[in-house]
Amino acid sequence: MQIAMDSVTIFWLQITLSCFVCAIVAAWYVWPMLLSHPRHAALIPLIAVHVMRYVGMTLLVPGMIDPKLSRDFLSNAAYGDLLAAALALASIFALRNNWRFSIPLVWIFNTWGFLDLLNGVRGVLQLNVPSFNLGTLWYIYTFYAPVVVISHLLIFWILITRRS
Repeated sequence: MQIAMDSVTIFWLQITLSCFVCAIVAAWYVWPMLLSHPRHAALIPLIAVHVMRYVGMTLLVPGMIDPKLSRDFLSNAAYGDLLAAALALASIFALRNNWRFSIPLVWIFNTWGFLDLLNGVRGVLQLNVPSFNLGTLWYIYTFYAPVVVISHLLIFWILITRRS
């Protein structure tokens, strides 16, 4: 028996499975390890995941993605991710150096990054992005984005529940 699935169905199936797998890995391995570290040290590896969000700038490279996709969507996603990456890197420096404003900076980074991610999801849904040719950027959406989601949620959890 052969089951036929279109690219949109495969896209959402892959994102769902990636979120599930990332959540299991986080619950079984990452979270227990983070509990043994002070708040600053626990936040750093979770934030480090976001430093690579500059890869989203690839959305603006001609020929890398379907030219029929909205330039506004692509620009918002690319520059939103670039800012999230910069804030993530600044947050890591602040945490590692124990600067007084490190936790407020992490709040700013994580709130911006999460809202940017939600805005990206809104755009993906509105434009039906998986119906376009995404090239290798397919993997950013179906693998990296779920890692980013889980990381954001864990960062919020640490910020809300753990004190210095």
